[in-house]
Amino acid sequence: MKKLWLFSLAIVFLGLFACQSKSGDEEKENNTQEQVANDSLRYPQEIHLKNVRQLTFGGDNAEAYWSFDNEMLVFQANNPAWDVECDQIFLLDPDQPAREKPRLLSTGKGRTTCSYFMPGDSTVLYASTHLGDENCPEDPPRSIDGKYVWPIYASYDIFEADLEGNMLRQLTDHEGYDAEATVSPKGDKIVFTSTRSGDLELWTMDIDGENLKQVTDELGYDGGAFFGPKGEKLIFRSSRPKTDEEIKTYKDLLAKGLVQPTNMELYVCNVDGSDLKKITDLGNANWAPYFHPSGEKVIFSSNHASERGFPFNLYMVNIDGSGLEQITFDETFDSFPMFSYDGKQLVFASNRHNGGTRATNLFIADWVE
Repeated sequence: MKKLWLFSLAIVFLGLFACQSKSGDEEKENNTQEQVANDSLRYPQEIHLKNVRQLTFGGDNAEAYWSFDNEMLVFQANNPAWDVECDQIFLLDPDQPAREKPRLLSTGKGRTTCSYFMPGDSTVLYASTHLGDENCPEDPPRSIDGKYVWPIYASYDIFEADLEGNMLRQLTDHEGYDAEATVSPKGDKIVFTSTRSGDLELWTMDIDGENLKQVTDELGYDGGAFFGPKGEKLIFRSSRPKTDEEIKTYKDLLAKGLVQPTNMELYVCNVDGSDLKKITDLGNANWAPYFHPSGEKVIFSSNHASERGFPFNLYMVNIDGSGLEQITFDETFDSFPMFSYDGKQLVFASNRHNGGTRATNLFIADWVE
């Protein structure tokens, strides 16, 4: 379960342009002005990004993931203007008019999270609590003993729906948390996080929900996994409590359906769990990793350079842990990056340019190597 929990003090950006007929010179000038406006969403140090565009305006919008044909995005949002009471799943065309409401794909019941396109781009999967209760589950305290916590709702199961929002089938049916599912680029497997073994471990299953296999087995929260571009490796975040006190705290919180996400590092392994390697040792929270199209690097969100929990920015690192590079330079929160499958664009969530509100919005940028 990946929650948003940082606020921004950034300035408002209004990217509104009037549509009218223009001469060639006027159109060229307008395109130049629009390019400047787009670049104003990018900080000067962000040399790997250009043509940054804001896709959503207001509410909490996160975990936007590309369709295999790079034409659509599916994401979760809690936006009062869209008549939802807690996170629901939406379909977004990145080229649709700004501020137009995207299509609701989830049922509108319960709470949903972690959507992803299935092979063929005609269906998506996501996790939902609606079978446990059609109402939104109660939010737990944001902190316990002064430490931030995330809820792990035991009523989450994983479902598949078409692009009209029709529920097609239930992919998991086991007591406890099943969520955070993503799909292999090969189109054959799904990886997800589950408590079915008694701990938060990674599991894989075939695309139809059959042939379940446990991937990880060490105590700690293993989650947010993604396949590499060839479908042979996994990148994920993990907490690894070591001391007696850390282990007790972790187990006590998990029994209450909670975890502390404040100390996590990144790991890479083969899809079957073999050749497991820790690739960061930065401290604080390192999470939301995604493979670079080369398969040799990962992009991720981290606050390891922060003294008080924020800012979170995007970083890149080689899969052997070398070559750490900062990608974004926001003062509050950048996370949930995903490259398009052709490697040309990056989508991410950010608190930048939200006018000092709590809004987390989606942004898209052209990627520059």
